[in-house]
Amino acid sequence: MSDLSEAPARGDRRGGKDVTMAPNFDLLAGVSLRVSVEVGSTSMTLSDLLSMAEGSVVELDRAANDLLDIYANGTLIARGEIVNVDGRYGIQVAEVVAADRGLAGFDRRA
Repeated sequence: MSDLSEAPARGDRRGGKDVTMAPNFDLLAGVSLRVSVEVGSTSMTLSDLLSMAEGSVVELDRAANDLLDIYANGTLIARGEIVNVDGRYGIQVAEVVAADRGLAGFDRRA
């Protein structure tokens, strides 16, 4: 693959049914979503934050081999891992979060 846009496309499947074949999917297909990936987080005091300088290290709440959280408009939708495609970062989805429970099982980011 020379570009992330050349990654194989797969329709989302929920309960054995292809979501892209749902009758009203065309109405929503063009809606833009903000997709973000969270590597980790931490809490620190304001004085610790202000004392940071170039080269400072911030310890996050995750191990280096943990999956990263993938959010769409602030809602956790999947977890994945970083991949390199021709010198650019990408995220390979390893698991879809609560696909069988629908939106009720999704976590909202604070």
